[in-house]
Amino acid sequence: MKHYLNTLYVTTQGAYLAKDGECVLVRVEGEDRLRLPIHGLGGIVCFGQVSCSPFLLGHCAENGVGVSFLTERGRFLARVQGPVSGNVLLRREQYRRADDPAASAAAARCLLTGKIANCRAVLLRTARDHEDKVNAGALRGAAERLTDCGRRLDPGLPLDVLRGIEGEAGNAYFEVFDHLLTNQKEEFRFSGRSRRPPLDRINCLLSFFYVLLAHDVRSALESVGLDPAVGFLHRDRPGRPGLALDLMEEFRPVLADRLALSLVNLGQVQARGFRVEENGAVRMDDDTRKAVLVAYQKRKQEEMRHPFLDEKAPLGLMPYLQALLFARWLRGDLDGYPPFLWR
Repeated sequence: MKHYLNTLYVTTQGAYLAKDGECVLVRVEGEDRLRLPIHGLGGIVCFGQVSCSPFLLGHCAENGVGVSFLTERGRFLARVQGPVSGNVLLRREQYRRADDPAASAAAARCLLTGKIANCRAVLLRTARDHEDKVNAGALRGAAERLTDCGRRLDPGLPLDVLRGIEGEAGNAYFEVFDHLLTNQKEEFRFSGRSRRPPLDRINCLLSFFYVLLAHDVRSALESVGLDPAVGFLHRDRPGRPGLALDLMEEFRPVLADRLALSLVNLGQVQARGFRVEENGAVRMDDDTRKAVLVAYQKRKQEEMRHPFLDEKAPLGLMPYLQALLFARWLRGDLDGYPPFLWR
């Protein structure tokens, strides 16, 4: 079993990262602030004006540690990755299946099965745990609509029909998303998805978590030798990590949506931690962003039993395990891709 490794998030503006023996040294204004062994890291994410020495980048590449650069607000800029790992035959098979409409639809059907089931689980768990605080009837009604969407994911359906069902499921889920808030409802009111830029606080949180999740899923795919750019549900587009977006679908409700809701409902983030800019975009302040990153790291350390492998592992390792299962399906070791189902 692969070990779960931490991700180093660097948000201090002006920070400089350098190689110090087998460690990553974080230096701010000429002062050494942090030193971490490279072998304990799975990735480094730099926000804003953070720079790295070429020797550190090379060392990260040798050790399979991906380094991502984001704007201070969390928009993805670039990623530095070492030589492609894995078997070239696996990648060729990935490309062949992605070019085959039937095989693409089969993969997309499995991915959507996981996404819809996990969205449904989020709604039903909140309805059960907070029946006196939320509109449980509306949540259960939406869960029934998701059940219907899941049942209509018949084998053999073409990709465009599957996408139509996905759209229905997304509407059913986000129409009641505001009912999942049990605290700070006025300050974090959700009236629909908005992004680029997010126009309210809850969308700001969701978009930020989706960026972090994309980094983790992309790293997982590369670590097992898959090409994160060639997707099945998300088709090829220059600059788009299609397969990373595919695999993210199963994890959004569990690793992003539910964590965002918990932070608001438990009062771990406050409305004053966000600011509205002239164009209506909502941004987190530095302290809130750091609190959110700490919460994300802690969430990934929580253990759960993998539904298919029947082994306990940190939640942060689940994208890697799903990437491994996807590769096994491509190799022909599995008849189908077993989606990640949250219980």
